[in-house]
Amino acid sequence: MNRYPVWKYAIMLVALLVAALYTLPNLFGEAPAVQVSSTWSSVKIDTTTLARVEQALKDAGITADAVALDGVSIRARFGNTDTQLKAKDAIQKALAPDPANSAYVVALNLLSRSPAWLTALHAFPMYLGLDLRGGVHFMLQVDMQAALTKRAESLAGDLRSSMREKNIRHGGITRNGQAIEVRFRDSETLSAAKALIQDQFPDLQTVDAPEGTGYLLTGTIKPEAARRVQEQALKQNMVTLHNRINELGVAEPVIQQQGADRIVVQLPGVQDTAKAKDILGRTATLEMRLVEDGAEARAAENNTGPVPFGAERFYERNGQAVIVKKQVILTGENLTDAQPGFDSQNQQPKVDLTVDAKGGRIMRDTSRENIKKRMAILLFEKGKGEVLTAPVIQSELGNRFQISGSMSVSEANDLALLLRAGSLAAPMEIIEERTIGPTLGADNISKGFHSVSWGFLVIVAFMASYYMLFGLFSGLALAVNLLMLVAVLSMLQATLTLPGMAAMALALGMAIDSNVLINERIREELRNGASAQAAISTGYDRAWATILDSNITTLIAGLALLAFGSGPVRGFAVVHVIGILTSMFSAVFFSRGLVNLWYGRQKKLKSVSIGTVWRPVTTGTVTK
Repeated sequence: MNRYPVWKYAIMLVALLVAALYTLPNLFGEAPAVQVSSTWSSVKIDTTTLARVEQALKDAGITADAVALDGVSIRARFGNTDTQLKAKDAIQKALAPDPANSAYVVALNLLSRSPAWLTALHAFPMYLGLDLRGGVHFMLQVDMQAALTKRAESLAGDLRSSMREKNIRHGGITRNGQAIEVRFRDSETLSAAKALIQDQFPDLQTVDAPEGTGYLLTGTIKPEAARRVQEQALKQNMVTLHNRINELGVAEPVIQQQGADRIVVQLPGVQDTAKAKDILGRTATLEMRLVEDGAEARAAENNTGPVPFGAERFYERNGQAVIVKKQVILTGENLTDAQPGFDSQNQQPKVDLTVDAKGGRIMRDTSRENIKKRMAILLFEKGKGEVLTAPVIQSELGNRFQISGSMSVSEANDLALLLRAGSLAAPMEIIEERTIGPTLGADNISKGFHSVSWGFLVIVAFMASYYMLFGLFSGLALAVNLLMLVAVLSMLQATLTLPGMAAMALALGMAIDSNVLINERIREELRNGASAQAAISTGYDRAWATILDSNITTLIAGLALLAFGSGPVRGFAVVHVIGILTSMFSAVFFSRGLVNLWYGRQKKLKSVSIGTVWRPVTTGTVTK
């Protein structure tokens, strides 16, 4: 009746081992480290850079616990913060003597002390949020009206150019705020202009009215198009911020949208607020230039000759040198959009570019004279340029043209994002700023750890005193629940915050409710005269429906917080939802396995250790 088959115990054992394995990295703590990454994608971090870092440490007489090449960065781990600071100075002197103009970023960081065999099994600790690790927090307000005004200005220029091409005469095109006003002398010209706008400018809605002896046509951006412009501006700014923050070497920065026009930026571990502000407020520009294709330029690309007069050397993302002319054809101010797609003829990935009216005229004139020549698109930041791509001009170009060639889908997506995110799509203002010191973060960790630990111990002590052996079984199930909760969060590489630790403590209190229901149901069966084995079986079976109902309703509330919440609320909801799921496994499946293992093989079981079973007092009547 109360026996588990072997395969169920195997599931319990495997779940316990996996949970212990993925919880283990969180117990080793973090060590001070120095991280070396590249400022530009054209500068590669490889074994040569690793050798330079090791030599710099050796020359300074500094011994590192570990120095490793991790993807696109080098991380050196040390025993204490004093050695970490000395190592940073030594590496900075060797690789980046001038931090304001350097190809490398040398930043302080924290790395897990987990042994290599755990890392090889992809067992990593949870990330710590800003409130636990310390760092800086910014709330940025995006000027959406500026984004719409910029779009209206671009549409006004495109409309002026299109009407010139169609030979539609007008009395002037002006922008009044976010509205475009066009004046006409007669109704025929007005009708032709409205047909042109309907055909080529689907984002505009128009209203016309008489004005003196002529007509005034007013065009405004449609609401759905305005929402699209605002969403794209927010997304572009977030991508730009992410690209810039990478320079700080921050592990797991938080860059998320809050509301319709705000961006939250959290940088755990960063204490230099001035440096963070400089990174966030930096401007980047795009330029389009023709590639120099003479014999001297080929020699300069191969480093076998000097750069020709009137040209400069830049590098592509793969490290290939490109010699481009100094004359700038277009800048990022002329670029209005860049979207990935597929070529209709060969189905190869491409990037569709859209420039404003002025840029379209320049592109037509330049491309007509330079067919079969290359044009480079460069991204400039901090005074240094990088070639994003250098395609061949295949035909005369206009306001809209495409970049295609040997690129993958992901490369096309990345290129489109880089082109759009070369600079901010709309101005941003820092409206909130907070700095959390590492000491406060450590204090928060200590308080959170103690709250969870003391809550767990008090619950186990109460259960053991009230339900005796069954209370100990409940305590073991609760420990397994906590172990599995931490393991799942570690597997998901979730960021643990103070609200998350509060949700963890709450999960313990909610998880024990299931065991209380089970134990009380078993007591009820014993009071009704059932045998010990029958009481255990019936107690678990009948309590399951109540446990399922209560957990599902709580799970619905947690999912609502997860779907509609943001920031700390969302962090609380993640731990809350996972805690509910793990508690259903541990409180029912695991605790019953322990009870079955202890009592299940006793055929003549007369009593169970579940505390005092109060039997109801019966009263009788005496008849004469």
